[in-house]
Amino acid sequence: MSTAQPPNPAGSADSAPATAADRPVDLAGIGIGPFNLSLAALAHGVPALRTAFYEQRPAFHWHPGLLIDGATIQVPFLADLVTLADPGSPWTFLQYLKAHERLFPFYIAERFQIERAEYDAYCRWVSERLPGLHFDHRVDAVRWDHEYELFEIDLTRLGPAADGPASGAPASGFPAFGAPAFGAVRTDEEGRALGRVYARNLVLGVGTEPYVPEPLRPLADAPNVPVLHSSDYLEHRERLLATGHVTVIGSGQSGAEVFLDLLRNRPLGAEGLHWMARTPAFAPMEYSKLGLEQFSPDYTRYFHTLPEPVRDQLLPRQWQLYKGIAHETLDAIHHELYRRALHSDGWPGAVLTPGVTVRTAGRIAAAQLELHLEHTEQGTRARHTTEAVVLATGYRERRVDTLLAALDPYIRRDASERPRVDAEHRLVLDPMIKGSVYVQNAERHTHGVGTPDLGLAAWRSAVILNSLLADPAYRLPSRTAFTAFGLQPSGRCGTVIGDPHLPDQRTPLTPTRT
Repeated sequence: MSTAQPPNPAGSADSAPATAADRPVDLAGIGIGPFNLSLAALAHGVPALRTAFYEQRPAFHWHPGLLIDGATIQVPFLADLVTLADPGSPWTFLQYLKAHERLFPFYIAERFQIERAEYDAYCRWVSERLPGLHFDHRVDAVRWDHEYELFEIDLTRLGPAADGPASGAPASGFPAFGAPAFGAVRTDEEGRALGRVYARNLVLGVGTEPYVPEPLRPLADAPNVPVLHSSDYLEHRERLLATGHVTVIGSGQSGAEVFLDLLRNRPLGAEGLHWMARTPAFAPMEYSKLGLEQFSPDYTRYFHTLPEPVRDQLLPRQWQLYKGIAHETLDAIHHELYRRALHSDGWPGAVLTPGVTVRTAGRIAAAQLELHLEHTEQGTRARHTTEAVVLATGYRERRVDTLLAALDPYIRRDASERPRVDAEHRLVLDPMIKGSVYVQNAERHTHGVGTPDLGLAAWRSAVILNSLLADPAYRLPSRTAFTAFGLQPSGRCGTVIGDPHLPDQRTPLTPTRT
């Protein structure tokens, strides 16, 4: 690796003192969601490794539109940011409870699943104390500097400089690595400061974005039309409760939670609700213990070794592993429907219809929407009138084409033009690029259904950090499941299936304490 240093943004190295921006960080993270926050928290336990993470939002928030009162995350509290890799970390959920003097109430409550709002508060607690996080910083472009063998990252500071670790200022005793250098006269057209940092490696954790099906996109994009994604549910909840008829579309946990919340809070006998989905049933999540082993590192390694066509065939068949509904939520919905039938003159005014697709949609009056439906099994069609639609239609990986445009020629792709990702969650790049680009929650096609699961966050973060170091920082188990997923052990493969002779051109770092 070249020992040359990047050019000093304030001038030459001889004419100006070195700043944090002049020293490249070992790992720069783009996006601060739960997965990159996990990586940052575990990296904090490796002081010799310099890291910095950037997020365009002003603070951490996790699905704020779905923090419905009483809704829980679908993994145990042990699936926090760090515990499954480092239970002694200062950033565990139990440490959060201790800091808020709630350890004994939590112990007495005997709750394994925690509420979404509490998980969001826990992550925000970590983000406000962990050094090296830079909120209100938008990453505009990423390039590879062949001369210095470093990634150049262009940023825009969106908000005013603030004190505290969450804005990039150091906590007492910790250096703020990766603080961007902002020129006094280098601004954009709105006067926001522009800056640049350098990194030996990158990790993309930009998350996912709400998915709106094509037939409903024109309505969802139109102003003042009550068609919204469930990610914005709480913002519009009061208006939806006052609307005469609401349709919820989507068969997953979010759809079930939105439907249940509306059902519980609408008038008895005048519910005015319709819940529909493409799936043949409102099916429960696969939650058997052996079924859950498909969310283990063992299964992730096994899935990665499978040929690309086999992986593509497997994923759609596994939908109940990650698109089903918690048994408790289904029970609560049925209980509420039964209670309403018991205390009214007839069946409640709520209809549940699986096996339905929306062909087209439009407005037929100032306050009415019309959906053209098709029932998959019957082969029948019908028109459905409603006053508002909540789309619990899931999320898709956020596109980073513009952000990585300069790196695109160097990214190796599979037969479907998706980026290839090796076993250690790195994009497979042309050997000309000496640094690594890691991805988080963007590799379902290579690593399987566990990719977006919070339970694998700490393990994946530890894998990434270990791959950067000559001596692994975290000891990871060689076996994590009772199930043997293949006749041959999958092991830890550093090559990409379909291109077994491709060398791993990146070498581990041997960082020095600074």
